[in-house]
Amino acid sequence: MGAGREVILEFQRLGNVVKVTATDAETLVEVSIQGPAHMTEEALKRTALDKLEYVLRKRAGAGGTRGAR
Repeated sequence: MGAGREVILEFQRLGNVVKVTATDAETLVEVSIQGPAHMTEEALKRTALDKLEYVLRKRAGAGGTRGAR
């Protein structure tokens, strides 16, 4: 993610799985991933941030429309 960009991360354990939600504070774009509970928090975080970055880039390429799906 770009330097200075604020991202809110939420980790929620659901049995053997951890759901990680990453929300960009500026655009309110939210993504989530799931991974095995034995993965490190850092690996789960990196995966969620990579997905958020991908979605933000994709939306920017589609005209940058805020809230568009």
